[in-house]
Amino acid sequence: MTNWAFAQSSPAFHFPEPRGPEDVGLKVVEQYDRTRVFRGTTDELGKPTTGERARPLQTLIWYPAGKSSGAPMTIGDYVQLRATETAFGNTQPAPNPKDSGLGTALEERMWSVRDAPVKAGHFPVVIYAPSFSSESWENADLCEYLASYGYVVVASPDMGARTRDMTPDVPGIDAQARDILFLIGFAQSLPDTEMSKVAVGGYSWGGISNLFAAARDNRIHALFALDGSMRYFPALVKKAEVHPDKLTIPLLYFTQGEISLEEQAHIGEEGAEPAPNVLNEWTHGDLIKVDMMGMNHGEFSSMTQRSERFWKRFPTMQKADYGRADGMAGFGWVARYTLRFLDAYLKHDAGAMEFLKKTPAENGVPPHFIAASFRAASGTVVSLDGFREELNRQGFDHAAEIYAAMQKQDSSFKLGEDFVNAWGYDLLLSQHLPEAIGIFKLNVAQHPDSGNALDSLAEGYMKAGQKPQAIEFYKKSLEKDPSNDHAKEKLKELGG
Repeated sequence: MTNWAFAQSSPAFHFPEPRGPEDVGLKVVEQYDRTRVFRGTTDELGKPTTGERARPLQTLIWYPAGKSSGAPMTIGDYVQLRATETAFGNTQPAPNPKDSGLGTALEERMWSVRDAPVKAGHFPVVIYAPSFSSESWENADLCEYLASYGYVVVASPDMGARTRDMTPDVPGIDAQARDILFLIGFAQSLPDTEMSKVAVGGYSWGGISNLFAAARDNRIHALFALDGSMRYFPALVKKAEVHPDKLTIPLLYFTQGEISLEEQAHIGEEGAEPAPNVLNEWTHGDLIKVDMMGMNHGEFSSMTQRSERFWKRFPTMQKADYGRADGMAGFGWVARYTLRFLDAYLKHDAGAMEFLKKTPAENGVPPHFIAASFRAASGTVVSLDGFREELNRQGFDHAAEIYAAMQKQDSSFKLGEDFVNAWGYDLLLSQHLPEAIGIFKLNVAQHPDSGNALDSLAEGYMKAGQKPQAIEFYKKSLEKDPSNDHAKEKLKELGG
């Protein structure tokens, strides 16, 4: 069978999952990130640039909506948004929708109604990061689906640092990561968002940019990736000094059907030094890995699955004997697992967490479709936050031994004397006296010859009413620093 015959004999894509209980609205916001320059001082002809030079971010927001009499968006309506992606207010003719390769799908109606009234309430936030150079709506089906189940989903196009097209390097990834963080800040200004519940998801290249964003911003509470590039470009992760082993948030990662080590080597950067595998390093946050056995990389985009151009090439990318209908069904399972993941970690739904821990067969997945695994977080991240978490769990009396254990695990982990001293005084001023004493004792253990560290511990004991210990350590401070007038004064007050 020819490629064309194969495409024509297979069913056209339709999103297989049912809509949730909420109606869906869509807003398109044209805004700039004025902290970044997108256009130079001169244009392509060497003439002075006119108009706005800041980074344009055409922002799409899908949200739970009130009832509306408006007509739902069509695929063609989404395609028309290309005209103003970087040229807001552009009056030039839009690209011919027929050139999109979406053919008869252009007339297909989606779920969202543009500018529908916002439903009252506050909903968790999902930032969606598109694939390499792609439009924000490449997975509009998934974004609408999540909105119909009570999420506000925000996306902007995938662009390079200074061009509409992405660049396959760290500056390019950084640009999209900064877009993600900008969109999180923007979401905070929306009337219907719950900013204590934020997840970021991405497809392909967006699935490495979202890793960079999560490594930099603790507002992100969960991460999902649709065959994300974090798996294929570990050298870029290493080069950017992003450390997956330092992250404690949950990750849901979908892979395409079986891919050999040789293929992965071909995908990765030529000549790059070996780098740690991101998924193997993800040990301090829950990891849910879902292998979509019959899907190739392109099938993780619902708009790509609608493209006849894609299906003409499909036999060259086909996984085993999985066909077009399998890709459509697989995308439905991707959406379902994503929703359960978000429900589990953002809405704390026990049933959704149980779903993630079950086998695919127990969740009703047909045989040979999916392989899934759940690996719970383990250990403690060697970091200031990890140290503080262990102090809270074990008690501040154990500060010195917790610190020693972390240094044994990672010798580069160090807390400076001045920093620890200031931390102790912050606790002292807020009347957390036992905790302050624990921190001061840590400083003395690390700096036994420091008159200042001994003086601070003495003051902690004095504030706690432990006079004998205060006298003891003020005397030790004087032994190390005979010029310590503060210790002399306090000893007089204490009768020591």
